[in-house]
Amino acid sequence: MQADSQAAPMPLRGIRVVEFSHMVMGPTCGMVLGDLGADVIKIEPLAGDATRHLLGTGAGFFRAFNRNKRSLAVDVSRPEGREVVLRLLGTADVLTENFKPGRMKQAGLDYATLAKLNPRLVYVSLKGFLPGPYQSRTALDEVVQMMAGLAYMTGPVGQPLRAGASVNDIMGGVFGALAALAALFERHQTDKGQEVQGALFENCVLLAAQHMQQFAVTGEAPSPMPSRISAWGIYDVFTARDGEQIFLAVVSDSQWRIFCDVFGKTDWQVDPRLATNNDRVRARDWLIPALRTLVAGYDAAYLAAAFDRHGLPYAPIVAPESLFDDPHLRDSGGLGELATEDGTVTQVPLLPIAMGGHRLPPRMPLPKIGEQTEAILREIGYGDDQIVRLAADGVIGAEMTDHMASAMPISGASDT
Repeated sequence: MQADSQAAPMPLRGIRVVEFSHMVMGPTCGMVLGDLGADVIKIEPLAGDATRHLLGTGAGFFRAFNRNKRSLAVDVSRPEGREVVLRLLGTADVLTENFKPGRMKQAGLDYATLAKLNPRLVYVSLKGFLPGPYQSRTALDEVVQMMAGLAYMTGPVGQPLRAGASVNDIMGGVFGALAALAALFERHQTDKGQEVQGALFENCVLLAAQHMQQFAVTGEAPSPMPSRISAWGIYDVFTARDGEQIFLAVVSDSQWRIFCDVFGKTDWQVDPRLATNNDRVRARDWLIPALRTLVAGYDAAYLAAAFDRHGLPYAPIVAPESLFDDPHLRDSGGLGELATEDGTVTQVPLLPIAMGGHRLPPRMPLPKIGEQTEAILREIGYGDDQIVRLAADGVIGAEMTDHMASAMPISGASDT
């Protein structure tokens, strides 16, 4: 754990969040609220959130988006399990869920039902689509990237390409947390909760808004990014002499003058065809090939140092695994130590905010399946005998204390 975890601000201390979620969007919402100090209780089936066991590109989902949570493993399909959840929700401030439309109602856990139990409950429902013609469709991040123009804009012409991360799921979780905070703020005035909704498709449409407005302004359909008409004269990836790639940008006339000084291109500095940014955009057909030849005469490290020294925008092309050793993330506290459910420790990116000069680190290990079940049941009034019976009957899955384990009947079997 980070040394300053105890000093980190917890503005949502005292807020209890009950999370029904899997994959990325719902867990992200809970993670944001948990990082801000809320007590987030993750409801898991007895076998655990299936996201724990994904392979390939999903292998990092659970670790990335489930910190600062406690796990309660319960079979909600059983009447006794549903009673556990209802009793817990009577103490909750926020519920979050990102299951298919109708799933929570089928379980008797929809907003209309729960609002009668707990009128102050803020119910955050995260779906593929907000209410409308598409609301019953099954959605994934990639589905909505195709539907909302993002994949079209990312790939070359005729080759739609999804973004390389779960951008809509993560953005949807952040907006869900934002909506929860707004609803909690409103509750101070009304003393009533409400249902708030967020959705993947609408997230992605917002990401495409600049391209929609580009068409509205120009009357011309925007081209995909690989073949776009750039807004800037220099805004490209170049290959340096040592074979390394580097992104270089010159986005103002003052930056252009600095660039010409750095590389001794006084002829370009006075060339009327390159006088303004828009002139340089119009000259890209010949300017960019000339720049590629110029850049190819220098090593990437020299280019980075020159651009850094003169305040010009640049970036190395970095693979995600290199970020564990990024000097800025490492020295600024942008990575926090997370103890995982298997006892190992990993570095995770923290929320990209600081409060009072403090980052918001992991405060507890990533939970094992049902690790806090016993403690949570005690908090909501269950006694020893009741907990033992629920475990023996396979209603809950719990990491039992020695005291409780000794009270388990020999013939009983805890279904974990």
